[in-house]
Amino acid sequence: MGNVSTKAEDIVSCARALIIKGGYNSFSYADISSVVGIRKASIHHHFPAKSDLVRTVVKQYREEGEAGIAALERNVPDPLDQLRAYVGYWEACVTDASHPFCVCALLASEIQVLPEDVALEVRGHFRTLSEWLTSVLERGIAEGRFSPMGTARENAEMLMATVHGAMLSARAYGDATIFGVITKPLLDRIAA
Repeated sequence: MGNVSTKAEDIVSCARALIIKGGYNSFSYADISSVVGIRKASIHHHFPAKSDLVRTVVKQYREEGEAGIAALERNVPDPLDQLRAYVGYWEACVTDASHPFCVCALLASEIQVLPEDVALEVRGHFRTLSEWLTSVLERGIAEGRFSPMGTARENAEMLMATVHGAMLSARAYGDATIFGVITKPLLDRIAA
């Protein structure tokens, strides 16, 4: 049975990499079959429909993100340091190309053509991230660490959009340094 779960994990991992590379419609089970080395029928055994597979990828991605947020909450008490760690995580991922794009941000660009169950998972990721960023900003404002223009919620949405946009710009320019060029001024402004 361990081999079955390993194959399913391999399929999910491959699908995640393919989504990051090109989105929902950029791959098929044939692509996964050639990378993982199993028949398409075996993939269908684990994930009867592509939406089942992508929903699993997004659900796993969300769980990893929520675990990362929980670790920041436990280990990094300062709100500014939390925001820097969040942005720094993505800057490192973009720079070393380990995870150069947020799975959910990429899928959000296709939200109108995604199966509804996948779209719900993607929206859930954005809500969770927005709520966490808002809470960090609220704490920072209450502690006198932040002087943002607008509400904590508005700044959370702006930060989230800036980070995702910086990923896109770094990809478009083929230059990972663009990520920091875009995100650093916003963090500086929030902390001013």
